[in-house]
Amino acid sequence: MKVVIIIQARLGSSRLPGKVLLPLEDKTVLEHVIERSARAELVDEVIVATTMKKEDLTIVRLVSEKGFRVFAGSERDVLDRYYQCARLVQAEHIVRITADCPLVDPKIIDLVVERHLESGADITYNDRYPDGFDVGVFTYETLKKAWKEAKLLSEREHVSPYMFKIAGKIEKVVCSEDLYHIRLTLDRPEDYEVLKEVFEGVYPRKRDFSFEDVMEFLKNNPDILKINAHIDRDEGYKKSLQEDRELSDEELERLI
Repeated sequence: MKVVIIIQARLGSSRLPGKVLLPLEDKTVLEHVIERSARAELVDEVIVATTMKKEDLTIVRLVSEKGFRVFAGSERDVLDRYYQCARLVQAEHIVRITADCPLVDPKIIDLVVERHLESGADITYNDRYPDGFDVGVFTYETLKKAWKEAKLLSEREHVSPYMFKIAGKIEKVVCSEDLYHIRLTLDRPEDYEVLKEVFEGVYPRKRDFSFEDVMEFLKNNPDILKINAHIDRDEGYKKSLQEDRELSDEELERLI
């Protein structure tokens, strides 16, 4: 069974433009995401899926220079981007990672993939983990069905919502402690300040640091999390829901 990590990445963030190329210690955010994801043992390949916009050629060059494959697809129809990438590489199971999660833990990826493969689920995800450690795994067939049927703008701009509607079996890996309120993703300048503090605290001592290492550091430095505690989780998705509407076939073509 071919298991492929697809990392979605682009430079055109409205809240923090160019965020995936911001430096964290000696590498960019995107480089950390790629390298940490690639340490997962139960995946066959890591691919970055970016857009066809001229500005994202920088991502294409960076990823290629690091020796990983890169796919360029639709900017707004991220569901189509994932489907076309997965189809091209003949993936049977897809692991979705976003490029704004530089702390992503390969061991957590393996935990979710293992549960997914053993259970025969259509979708498997991790729950109660901090924002920034999110891992979602789904079958190619589930992705293909969503790609064919999803009509709402929010279902095209975000990969998972329609798949959760149609999945026959959903599994989850639950964190032993409810850490859902902790924000360790990158979407705003305050998030970047938090991540810089975390990387400065753990990376020089242990470059392949784990989820547990991060939690231990934050336990000893709790004030760091106050920097971005006021920001709501899933801002982008909530904004999409506010602007949601059903797309015509013609609009879907233009979206791609």
